[in-house]
Amino acid sequence: MTMELWWERADLAYNEKNELIFANHNVHQYAKQLGTPLFLYSAERILANIKRLEQALHATGLKSRVFYALKANRYSPLLTFIKSSTGCGIDACAPAEVRRAMGCGFLASDISYTGTSVSNADLDFLTGLEGLKLNCDGLSMLRRIGKKSPGREIGIRINPAMGTGYGENELLRYSGEKPTKFGIYASELNQAIEIAAHYNLTITRIHFHTGCGYLNDQLEIWEEILKTCLKMIRKIPSVQAVNLGGGLGVPLTPKDAHLDLDQWSTVIQRVFNGTEYEINVEPGTFIAKDAGLLVLEANTVEKKSGKRFIGVNGGFNLTMEPVHYQLPAEPVLCHFQGNKEETFAPAHLSPATFAGNINEALDILYDDLPFPEISEGSLLALINAGAYTSSMHSNHCMRGEFNECLLLDSL
Repeated sequence: MTMELWWERADLAYNEKNELIFANHNVHQYAKQLGTPLFLYSAERILANIKRLEQALHATGLKSRVFYALKANRYSPLLTFIKSSTGCGIDACAPAEVRRAMGCGFLASDISYTGTSVSNADLDFLTGLEGLKLNCDGLSMLRRIGKKSPGREIGIRINPAMGTGYGENELLRYSGEKPTKFGIYASELNQAIEIAAHYNLTITRIHFHTGCGYLNDQLEIWEEILKTCLKMIRKIPSVQAVNLGGGLGVPLTPKDAHLDLDQWSTVIQRVFNGTEYEINVEPGTFIAKDAGLLVLEANTVEKKSGKRFIGVNGGFNLTMEPVHYQLPAEPVLCHFQGNKEETFAPAHLSPATFAGNINEALDILYDDLPFPEISEGSLLALINAGAYTSSMHSNHCMRGEFNECLLLDSL
């Protein structure tokens, strides 16, 4: 009887030689050839995730389009693949992201821009791009766009003062009782409408994003968020498209279930049934996160004061979510000796703390994970490393070097 590991699936699993296979590639061999740290991305998984989203939106009966959140992963081959293989647009939040997207084949009209604390220099660039879907984050931005580019169509970002995210994690909520920097609140909405009218700006789009990583348990509150936003949207008759933001999550632990897209789309249909809005979504996590691995070398295996530490040649400078957002980034063996059932039997697992190579006390990637025996020099793959990892890297301690590769051969 073959033992099942919670993260295994058709395109990510051990073969009969106990080697980790990802997108039909041997991860251990690939890492030996290219070196570590190494990010591997599956084009096929990205495409499958986009198609599942598009099918779920199509089931609502509403007009719709998916925009990929470029900030999740800006690797140019990945962006070029999305452009050439799908009908996705791009969600951008900085001028450099717009330039990157256009350099990978996207038109300005394919790009929805929603940024915060946007400077006049940013606006000089953005307002010069014909067709760009430019969304205002606040009254100041709205007023400055009106002065620079009166008479244009515009979008606004609203803030419903409600939020949700992965596992009730407060760090992943973009909106709630505490005022945040994002968007226009209900108390300022009338003023935003007046400013738009003063500069002859037509508000044709509404955008909101209230959290990150939500799963089935959060759909109830997410529906309430949509209803609250709809009340604000209805105050602006000129609105044609509503961007529900991103935030769709993927399982990060054995306790997590995959987001039920049928339930998700049913929520959208229930709230927006009878309207003529085009529904947009802009996921980064859902599209790319489970389509990537970060391969590292276990260079140090030892006990300190009775605690087993496994040191690796990468840290929070390459995968910051464990430290900054307290999200799990589970490591798995790229290859192991012996029998699978015995290797992963509970009796043969002991707590291991995975420590990065950044000279900071916070650089712990996973604490006390039940894990098999491992020797120095072994390779590990951190799953769910396709989004908000390489794109958020830093050169802290001058440890910022890594390789990236988009796996295409399995298509």
